[in-house]
Amino acid sequence: MTAIKHALQRDIFTPNDERLLGIVNVCKAGKKKKNCFLCATVTTERPVQVKVVKVKKSDKGDFYKRQQTWELRDLTQVDAKDASKENPEFDLHFEKVYRWLASSTAEKNSFISCIWKLNQRYLRKKVEFVNVSAQLLEESVPSDESQSVAGGDEDALDDYQELSTREETDIESMMEMCEYAISNAEAFAEQLSKELQVLDGANIQSIMASEKQVNILMQLLDEALAEVDTIEGKLSSYEEMLQSVKEQMDQISQSNRLIQISNTNNGKLLDEIQFLVNYMDLSKGHIKALQDGDLTSPKGIEACINASEALLQCMNVALRPGHDKLMAVTQQQLLFADLRDTFARRLTNHLNNVFVHQGHDQSSTLSQHTAELTLPKHNPLHRDLLRYAKLMEWLKNTHREKYEGLSRTYVDYMSRLYEREIKDFFEVAKIKMAGTTKEAKGKFATLPRKESALKQETESLHGSSGKLTGSTSSLNKLTVQGSNSRRSQSSSLLDMGNMSASDLDVADRTKFDKIFEQVLSELEPLCLAEQDFISKFFKLQQHPTITPPLPETEDSDVLPSRVPTQAEHRHSLKDMVRLMMNKIFQSIETELNSLIALGDKIDSFNSLYMLVKMSHHVWTAENVDPASYLSTTLGNVLVTVKRNFDKCISGQIRQMEEVKISKKSKVGILLFVTGFEEFAELAETIFRNAERRGDLDKAYVKLIRAVLFICKNIEHFFEGVEARVAQGVREEEVSYQLAFNKQELRKVIKEYPGKEVKKGLDNLYKKVDKHLCEEESLLQVVWHSMQDEFIRQYKHFEDLIGRCYPGSGITMEFTIQDMLEYFSSIAQSH
Repeated sequence: MTAIKHALQRDIFTPNDERLLGIVNVCKAGKKKKNCFLCATVTTERPVQVKVVKVKKSDKGDFYKRQQTWELRDLTQVDAKDASKENPEFDLHFEKVYRWLASSTAEKNSFISCIWKLNQRYLRKKVEFVNVSAQLLEESVPSDESQSVAGGDEDALDDYQELSTREETDIESMMEMCEYAISNAEAFAEQLSKELQVLDGANIQSIMASEKQVNILMQLLDEALAEVDTIEGKLSSYEEMLQSVKEQMDQISQSNRLIQISNTNNGKLLDEIQFLVNYMDLSKGHIKALQDGDLTSPKGIEACINASEALLQCMNVALRPGHDKLMAVTQQQLLFADLRDTFARRLTNHLNNVFVHQGHDQSSTLSQHTAELTLPKHNPLHRDLLRYAKLMEWLKNTHREKYEGLSRTYVDYMSRLYEREIKDFFEVAKIKMAGTTKEAKGKFATLPRKESALKQETESLHGSSGKLTGSTSSLNKLTVQGSNSRRSQSSSLLDMGNMSASDLDVADRTKFDKIFEQVLSELEPLCLAEQDFISKFFKLQQHPTITPPLPETEDSDVLPSRVPTQAEHRHSLKDMVRLMMNKIFQSIETELNSLIALGDKIDSFNSLYMLVKMSHHVWTAENVDPASYLSTTLGNVLVTVKRNFDKCISGQIRQMEEVKISKKSKVGILLFVTGFEEFAELAETIFRNAERRGDLDKAYVKLIRAVLFICKNIEHFFEGVEARVAQGVREEEVSYQLAFNKQELRKVIKEYPGKEVKKGLDNLYKKVDKHLCEEESLLQVVWHSMQDEFIRQYKHFEDLIGRCYPGSGITMEFTIQDMLEYFSSIAQSH
């Protein structure tokens, strides 16, 4: 076991700085016998750690290996199984219970005793020992009174020294030479002591015999010391020399470091100079272009654009810290500012002259378009000015006040130019429009007129055309034509019964339609082209940082400079364009409304044409840009057109209601019924495939209600009854009035028997069906509306009879139920 212990100490524990204090050969209880060793060890370094290590032989059996390790502090109980009998079994309680079977009881007891000592010495938490003989634990305490249980063990453990291999070999050799070395250890120890004394005596004698050699050795040592002193002196001199060399090397190193710093600084300085030269140097060619470059030729404009962009880059370069303190940088910045101001003045003056010239010198262009209904095109002007678009952007970024001044100048002069062109254009349109009825002069010369009415209309025409005073001949012509336009102005559903929708009437309206369409078709590209130019020239497209200027409004003399937020930016740009367009084309909406008023005066039915045309152009403009100036303006004018259309329909209804039917007229179709038929034919032609078809359908419902023929004579009778009541006649006394007595009431009611009523309704249905056959659902709606209106009037008349002719027993010759059956049977039969 001793040899095994030494081998384990050497091969396993010494390399890990551990000492082996206890060992026992064991195998697991109750299993196939596989021997291994449980070892109790402590570390050689403090704090001391106590461990229980399981060691077993390798599978080849030529060396031992560590298999498992437990900390002794994790051991909670040691169970020896039986304290009174010899029993090799014992249990160790760690995180779980390990059951062992020792090769002998003695080895088990020795191992348990070692565990007990280590527990007493190193652990505060004491391990519980169960079924262990108290005598075994007491024997493990040293008997020497001067040595305590803890202290003695510590000294014994601390004094322990491992035997070397040679020592082990010598001891084994001596034990082999002595037969009783194992059987009688005391005798063997005594013999070893005697031999040691003999060897000590021999060593002393040998030392005393070698005194001469000792003296010689001492002399050699003295000489060696002298040589050491000599060498030390030389080393000191060498050290002094090396110290001098070190100082020189330090100086050289410091010089090299300073040179390196100087080179680094020179490199940085060169970088700074190159940065300033590269980014703050403007070529002589650019300077010359900014100072006196040609702003009229394409080549000169391109040179100015390049120079201005280079200047802007130099001015916007991000200077590094300290650059602003350099005199050269300050001088360059002053030079750049002077070049910027000089070029800004030159550019502003040149563009101002261009705007003024274009605003005044348009006489030749206007004369070419006076006779024709066309507007002058400004594409050449836009094309020429767009060459300066990049320069305008530069001016916007460098001199905002000059940019805003140019914006105001452009808007001012172009608004004057467009105002002249638009007014002349609309004057021609009004003359052509008023001349559409010139050919009808002879046919309608006999229409009753009054001189004062003619004069009033002529003055109205003058007023409606705005500045329609371009020439005396134009005004005289318009006056004559205005006098002939009364036929169309007075056209209505009543007149249509006499006119029979003549070819001349249709031709006049068709010509008016073409004139109005020509006006809108000329205005639309004009506005779109100008808006596109403004957006490009003044750089009012979407931009992440630059905010466009606001054109001056009627309430301000300067352009506002508020910077919108990012969320408002997109809408702000469109607002700027629209405000500039409103200023430039401020007369368009007024002139359009004046033209619409003139067309409505010429012929109220012109509102139908204008509603269709205007609606289509509004729809087209909204598809391009719902927020554009053109879309907004046409939308505003469309409201006026729709109002005129509603007024036209209301006028026709009012004329129907005011028709006076002679008492002698009993059989025949009323004039306005025939007129409605012709109106429907005209309206269907105009509104075919139109966007505002719904407006016409609603007008049909109103007109058809007014066309209801059944109630005209009787309605005239009861209107007289209501008039008497309104004058103060009591309701029950109305029947005593000669014109409204019971006999007259019976005559009126007798004119409307149920048979005639049904016949009239059937004819009316056919006429309505003729014009609404393509709209089946609309026909049903109209027919139902007619039924409701008829019943309403019937109830109204019955109520008047009940109040004004009480007890007379007079009633209509048909009932409400009869009317419902008439309407139902007519609808089903068709």
